[in-house]
This record gives sequence, structure tokens and C-alpha cells, in this order.
Amino acid sequence: MHLSIDPTGRWIITANYSAGSVGVLPIEKDGTLGSRSDLVNLSGELGPDGKRQASSHPHDAVFDPSGRFIAVPDLGFDRIFVFRLDAATGNLTPNDPPFVKTRPGAGPRHIAFHPKMPLAYVINELGSSVTTYRFDPQRGSLQAIQILPSTPSSYTGELSSAEIAVAPNGRFVYASNRCNNSIASFAVDRGAGTLTPIGWAPTHANSPRFFGLDPAVKFLYAANADEGFGPPEEKSTDTIVQFSVEANGELKRTGQVIKTNSPCTIVFASV
Repeated sequence: MHLSIDPTGRWIITANYSAGSVGVLPIEKDGTLGSRSDLVNLSGELGPDGKRQASSHPHDAVFDPSGRFIAVPDLGFDRIFVFRLDAATGNLTPNDPPFVKTRPGAGPRHIAFHPKMPLAYVINELGSSVTTYRFDPQRGSLQAIQILPSTPSSYTGELSSAEIAVAPNGRFVYASNRCNNSIASFAVDRGAGTLTPIGWAPTHANSPRFFGLDPAVKFLYAANADEGFGPPEEKSTDTIVQFSVEANGELKRTGQVIKTNSPCTIVFASV
């Protein structure tokens, strides 16, 4: 399950991976959660992977920068659904158009919006690729303009990617690959918004399910959850590995490694 809070701070949106639904819960004035205000069961055509795409699997629910639209990548249906949230009632309305299709078998997992340009980037878990979308901030529609592998061209093994993030300055995009244990770096074209690979930083640890950029964007932390991917020598690592973020977007290991139990999410507290 993935949770996100709307810009007003009144509602929590849930992407329910196993149930194939998107829900809305109110946040009361004392911080407690009220009764569910809406629940939408997603529908569509299943992707070609009979094992991983046997049902709907919404993996993420992210507001666009304006807070008007919610994008929900569905790994099972190879679709990115878009909804509008009524901030007064907590009800969801399908956008028009209600979704955009991905390549068959792509398995879209997470989405990140560009902070300054009308663009969004999606990491496709099953296809280990990154799709650049042109985003219409008025209509809430998405149009694919580029698809790139998230793994290096030399990699020929099993595919499985996980997280994606755009640097706050909008110059770089980062993506994690559980299959070959790496964090990919891409430069953003300032005109078109398309991506050019910079490089791949090995995590030297198994299955970077998640990573997080610190608020100052000086460091990136890869959470290696040990989910069974990668070579035998990197099994059972369960670590958080720190990288420095260089001026050109490259990642360099600092040497700091924290042992922990199956890390899957990192949140930085504002001070």
C-alpha cells in the first residue's frame, strides 16, 4: 500500500496493491483518521505476465504539482490512472481521459512529476524502463514521449526496477534497479524534458527497493531490502547505503553503510 496526503492536508489517498483499489480517508483535526469517504475499484485489461499481472496492482498515488490530479500507476493493467479529488467531499472522479496505457508487460510502478516543467517520469518494474510523459496541467492527461532502459545495455539478466525521483532542481532523474542492484542517473534536457543516461551506481547490496534524497540533495540513500534478486554474494544484506550527489548528477559511494532489517522506505523530517 502507498499513502499520500492531499495539498490541503485533509485527505489521505491509498493505493491498495493487493485489493486493486484506490481509497480516500479524512484526516480529522486531532490527527486521527475518519471513516473512508471513497473507494474506487480499478478495472481494465490484464497485462501479458500471467504471474505478476494476474490482477490489478496500483502501486503508487501521487498528486501533480498543482494538487488537482492524482496519478496511479497500475502494474497489473499496464495503465496509469488519473483521478481528480473533490477536496470538500473526499470523493474521487476519473479524469477525462481516465488513464494512459503503457507498453504491454511494462508493469508501471512509481511516478514522479517534474517540479518546474509539465512532465512526469514513470519507472516500469517488469520492463525495467523509464518512460517520460508530457503532462497537460489543465486536462490532467499524459502522453509518452520517450522510453529508456533503466539498466545498462550490458545487463541481460532478470528485470525488476522499483523507485524513481526527480531532483528538486529538475536537472536529474534517478531510478533504482533491484535486478542488477544499481541506482541509475539521468540528465534532463532543459528544453524537451527527455532523459540522457549519466551512469549506474552499484549499491553493492541486494535489491534497492527504495531510495531517498536528503532535503539539501547532498546525499542519496539506497534502501536495500533483500528480496531475492541479485548475485549470491549480495544476499541478506539489509542495508542503507549512502551516496554523495555530485554537481553533474553522478552518484558516488561515501562508504557509510547502515545495517538494518529489510528497509523499504525513508522519510526525512522537516526541522
